[in-house]
Amino acid sequence: MPVVRVTERLRVPESEVWALVCDVEAYPKLMESVLSIRLVSEEPLPDGRTETIADWEIELKGSILKWRERDTRDPAARRITYAQVSGDMERFEGFWQITRISDEVTEAVLEVDFSIGIEMLRPMLEPVAVRAVTRNSTEMLRSLGPRAED
Repeated sequence: MPVVRVTERLRVPESEVWALVCDVEAYPKLMESVLSIRLVSEEPLPDGRTETIADWEIELKGSILKWRERDTRDPAARRITYAQVSGDMERFEGFWQITRISDEVTEAVLEVDFSIGIEMLRPMLEPVAVRAVTRNSTEMLRSLGPRAED
């Protein structure tokens, strides 16, 4: 049950990073590994959050993975939590967290908690999957804007 957590500091204002992260249908244009995303539903919740369902298709280490995902966007906390509803992984969930560092620098965190689900192959596949998910997650964050100097 690996957990991959990637953090990037970007030279982009927090509101712009938040807007980009929430625009999932634009991910295929911004992120090479994301092949397609189709928004199935979007429902505002009474507490100001929004729940969406989307179908994802990505390339991961030469393989195509597909899944349906439920996201809950919390604009007050600048956090999106997500979980696979159905798809190729046994478990695939995590969060995006956007944090203002300064007027022009934003920290973006993407955490992915996943399980491949093939018990016999897990010891062989999970290390490869962790490297691939780390690489894809880093690419996704860096596509949001130029990196800030630490």
